Amino acid sequence: MDLNGKKILVTGSEGFIGSHLTELLVASGANVRAFVLYNSFNAWGWLDTLPEETRNHLEVFTGDIRDPFSVRAAMKGVDLVFHLAALIAIPYSYLAPASYIETNVNGTLNILQAAREEGVSRVLVTSTSEVYGTAQYVPIDEAHPRQGQSPYSATKIGADAMADAYFRSFGVPVTIVRPFNTYGPRQSARAVIPTIITQLLEGRQEIHLGALEPTRDLVYVKDTARGFLEIARCPELIGRDVNIATGREISVGDLARLLIQMIHPQASIVTDQERIRPEKSEVERLLGDASLLERSTGWRPSTPLETGLAETIRWFSNPDHLRQYKTGIYNV
Repeated sequence: MDLNGKKILVTGSEGFIGSHLTELLVASGANVRAFVLYNSFNAWGWLDTLPEETRNHLEVFTGDIRDPFSVRAAMKGVDLVFHLAALIAIPYSYLAPASYIETNVNGTLNILQAAREEGVSRVLVTSTSEVYGTAQYVPIDEAHPRQGQSPYSATKIGADAMADAYFRSFGVPVTIVRPFNTYGPRQSARAVIPTIITQLLEGRQEIHLGALEPTRDLVYVKDTARGFLEIARCPELIGRDVNIATGREISVGDLARLLIQMIHPQASIVTDQERIRPEKSEVERLLGDASLLERSTGWRPSTPLETGLAETIRWFSNPDHLRQYKTGIYNV
């Protein structure tokens, strides 16, 4: 599908990946309706920081994906929807699991039903590598068993199952997009890379982290956004689950030591028990297989980890960006 001139809805457009995807879609010539969570300040999240030229090309819709009437209104006249809106913080899902069901499962149901009723030609539902749980084999392909090791991942498994059901039951043209651990500018404070970088940039001698042994497959955000576009352009991927991954893993400890060398070599790592997940909830290993995406679209990651980390550090080094992060507080 050629996205130029298409009317595209992006939910979660104000967030980390969503804002980068929205920016890329505008640059690709799409007519973007950016769905942002209603708030009394009329704040548009990271969209407020985009260049004015980009913002001027957006139709911003304020609503709530938990409300079916709001979603139905946002879906009017849309050719394609990228559904990224979700609650994503794993530690907070231990505290407020019902809110994850309302947002991740019911919100996705609202998107699917509205897309069905409005005859939307393509729906991309955003999943997560967390649905796989700790790797039972590597690299993890799309056939890997699902294992909900946190309330968050359980709700994403439920959302994925609902998307698959709408494809099989009603013919809604759904693709489930499953990024592995995306990082880069604008990432929220609850993620490990912003946690490390912001502590280091503030000159802290001791960097507080949780478990150091788990490994992750880190994808730079611009590569992830490009993956979404390539999937949207490929009709052969309708009805499929599609990983976005690099096929390279690094432990949290090695990642922290790499960032320490890049920013503040005198710093050391301290394990903070508050940041440790429950033993059976920790996902110990994630290493993805993106061969389906590569075979279908030619997509490959183009940003080496060291390059992506350097770009991320450069963004966080801007005082206007850094001051938005409360480094002295553990962000659940």
